[in-house]
Amino acid sequence: MISIVIPIHNEEPSILPLYDRLCAVMDTLGRQYELVFVDDASADNSFEMLANLVETDPRMKVVQLRRNFGQTAALAAGFDIAQGQVIISMDGDLQHDPSDIPLLLEKIDAGYDIASGWRKVRVDNLVMRKIPSRIANWLMAKVSGVELHDFGTTFKAYRAEIIHDIRLYGELHRFIPALASFYGARIAEVPIRNVPREAGASHYGISRTFRVAFDILTIQFMLRYMTRPMHFFGKLGAVGTLGAGAIFTYLTGYKLLGGHIMEQHAPLMIVGVMLFLAGLMLFGIGLMGEVLMRTYFESSGRRIYAVRDVRVGSQAGTGEEAHEESES
Repeated sequence: MISIVIPIHNEEPSILPLYDRLCAVMDTLGRQYELVFVDDASADNSFEMLANLVETDPRMKVVQLRRNFGQTAALAAGFDIAQGQVIISMDGDLQHDPSDIPLLLEKIDAGYDIASGWRKVRVDNLVMRKIPSRIANWLMAKVSGVELHDFGTTFKAYRAEIIHDIRLYGELHRFIPALASFYGARIAEVPIRNVPREAGASHYGISRTFRVAFDILTIQFMLRYMTRPMHFFGKLGAVGTLGAGAIFTYLTGYKLLGGHIMEQHAPLMIVGVMLFLAGLMLFGIGLMGEVLMRTYFESSGRRIYAVRDVRVGSQAGTGEEAHEESES
């Protein structure tokens, strides 16, 4: 079964055309599917239109959030309610062409865990969207080690077991492939169409670039140090304490040789004390992080690994056959 998750926020003019195009494409595939629309507290009549559609189509599910939580939260709500073995996410503004869905499913059927859309030919504004997006995608590829050209598009297909292993918060939906790489997901990139927006106004602006930059730092820390934060804070703490030790050693030798520390090297001594205290604080943060990570994984029952497959060898014979052979 295929679940298609579409977050909606003030997309009233696009809902009916999107619904018709999705049904036309999915009906030709001959596969069981469901459409999961998540209304992120739209101020227009988006939810009313979806509520009318769900009354006539049993393949539809509509979720209405209490307030505008953002696209990541809307996708998470859709993923939680989706029942398909394959989950496809896409925007509700008609900039994602439903006719590209079979291309994503081909990669999933070929054995990949994630089929990620790649807007190879962008129709967005050069300065406001294209250039910042290229910089962010390049940084994300370097940080995560996942060689994708387009992390930002929502148009992706996932195996359900992969997406259910990932907990989304903030604005991390665009980095799902990077997060999934932590669990060894096999990822393929599929060129998709990027068509101009037919109606409504874009919800993205230049301010998103700064949020993406902060998210990249978060992803880097999570991928490298999520299960071992002491390795990050411990290194910084060691640098601080070693620097303080070097300063104190120099000042002690200087004092033993008859120098006057407070008169000539008081600022250096203050720097040494600050480095020492900062090192102790970083060590403390690292230890607290280790305790928090242990508490998180143990209390939630989450694993620090992901199993792709388990195979058990069959016995050569049954117990009765083995008993008969022993008697003979």
